[in-house]
Amino acid sequence: MTAPAAASYEDLVAGVLAGRFGPDPRTRHIAMAFTTRQSVRHPGRGSGYRNEVLSLRIGAAVGSCAVEPGELPAGVVDDCVGADVAALLGHPLPPVRVAALDTYLMAVLPHGPGSGARPLPLQAGGSLEKSRARARAVVGLLDTPPGSTVLLVGVVNSLLEALRERGLACVPCDLKGGTTEWGEPVRTDAPAELERCDAILASGMTLGNGSFEPLREHALRHGKPLVVFAQTGSAVLPRLIGAGVTAVSAEPYPFFWLDGGAGTLHRYGGAL
Repeated sequence: MTAPAAASYEDLVAGVLAGRFGPDPRTRHIAMAFTTRQSVRHPGRGSGYRNEVLSLRIGAAVGSCAVEPGELPAGVVDDCVGADVAALLGHPLPPVRVAALDTYLMAVLPHGPGSGARPLPLQAGGSLEKSRARARAVVGLLDTPPGSTVLLVGVVNSLLEALRERGLACVPCDLKGGTTEWGEPVRTDAPAELERCDAILASGMTLGNGSFEPLREHALRHGKPLVVFAQTGSAVLPRLIGAGVTAVSAEPYPFFWLDGGAGTLHRYGGAL
């Protein structure tokens, strides 16, 4: 079965508001809103990181958007509860808009063969084991020969490892800057690095911080692979395959880092 697609993020939002993807979003109300915060430092690693995610729920569907820790104002979850999706798609905060769109699409196009997804089991294990297993699955969606240069937008050390294992050079980029676990400088201006890279591997978090569309437009214009690893917007990004996005590793809430149990990645596009 072929699920609906869109030409851009804004086209997707317009399509949802027009009813092209399912029921009128004005009739779908958020039953629950919550945030998830975590701090992690994997055994054997010299540095750690923090995550914060806004999640909204309609029935069994949960949609999410990651934010920088401390970015969300107090009371935002109360603003979301009871609101209809259409209203939240016009919310002044981009993470709220992305989470609302993700929740709606999770409800009407849940991950599965009917939406174009191929499930990949993620085995139970420790935090670093699961991080590395996810990274290998994500990098496996890149149809890029050894020796190519990949722009990694949203630095994850396990992804850097997996890229090296494939013989791929990497330009790490993240708005936070800094250095990688191995002392490599992290660039902060992804568009400035695009021309020298053969492929793009990007976090779904780019949806919430406004940096996604330039990546998609560049990939589409130049025919470069764009693979997205999506906890943010896991139901949103598959709808953009064919419009610059070539593959998505979709991972809806609850994410692999929340517990040691087994999970599932939903792969769209890429090599079979």
